[in-house]
Amino acid sequence: MKKNILITGGAGFIGSHVVRLFINKYPNYNIYNLDKLTYAGNLENIRDIENSSNYNFIKGDITDSKFINELFNKIDFDGVIHLAAESHVDRSIENPDEFINTNILGTLNLLNAAKNTWKEKEDKLFYHISTDEVYGSLGEKGLFTEETSYDPRSPYSASKASSDHLVRAYMHTYGLNTVISNCSNNYGANQFPEKLIPLVINNIKKNKAIPVYGKGENVRDWLFVKDHATAIDTVFHKGKAGETYNIGGNNEWQNIDLIKKICEISDSRLNRKKGESEKLITFVKDRAGHDLRYAIDSSKIATELNWKPSLTFEEGIEITISWYLENQAWLDNVLSGEYENYYKQQYSERENK
Repeated sequence: MKKNILITGGAGFIGSHVVRLFINKYPNYNIYNLDKLTYAGNLENIRDIENSSNYNFIKGDITDSKFINELFNKIDFDGVIHLAAESHVDRSIENPDEFINTNILGTLNLLNAAKNTWKEKEDKLFYHISTDEVYGSLGEKGLFTEETSYDPRSPYSASKASSDHLVRAYMHTYGLNTVISNCSNNYGANQFPEKLIPLVINNIKKNKAIPVYGKGENVRDWLFVKDHATAIDTVFHKGKAGETYNIGGNNEWQNIDLIKKICEISDSRLNRKKGESEKLITFVKDRAGHDLRYAIDSSKIATELNWKPSLTFEEGIEITISWYLENQAWLDNVLSGEYENYYKQQYSERENK
């Protein structure tokens, strides 16, 4: 069946994997990739599919309501998969305004355009991808479920919580068909190296200090990005309108243990002595409002939609480390120019604390 699908943020980390999956799996779908191409959006991430007959790239900003309205009036979209967002917690602490503008107002613009052009058509779907950070912080026990109360602790998570609420409000108020998923920390190829795993790998390769917040005791649940892409595909096609689905990797790791694991694998791949990369670990002042632990209960999507991760974390991290070690040109490209300036400023400050 021919469909026009809008994927926002499709040149970013998660979005590029979703675009690739949909392009290859659904040749009858016209995929429209809308991306502003900020520092974390890179067309190199999807170079391999850019000439596909069912792929269309649109450079644009979701905060531009006039542009978004014109786009929806020009193209009859059957569905929206909304991934475009500012997503780095540290950046949200330094510049919350940008996160409010993109994550809340940008989502509002998309919702308004969908509402005004779809006119409550039952065959249309607005799918909003969110984060487990909206739930706040867990203690040593327990898991986030779809029923967990929201308790965001950073400007980033607060902006995502707000956009989640807007999506639900448009369903209840205007009858817009919507679905939401909240995912745990993603890892894999093409992730901008301000995030923990590619940052650690890149610093190991360059023999630079590896900054670790506090004592490295914070716990995260890690989800391989390709598994997340298949989960998004599953929710988009099989999810029930009005529902929320938590997507996790069932892989809890303390940051310090994760970093040591990356050091161990990297030493082997780089033919270094065992324990050599661990010497780069440098403990720095903890991040403001740093949530202790995230862990997702994915039983709903497993039971109702028959989705589960395909890889263990040990398998996924091996694949991920290999990709970054073998793609230095990609890293150099994304860290050039304005990217490198921010990167150097942030992490040199942490190394010197």
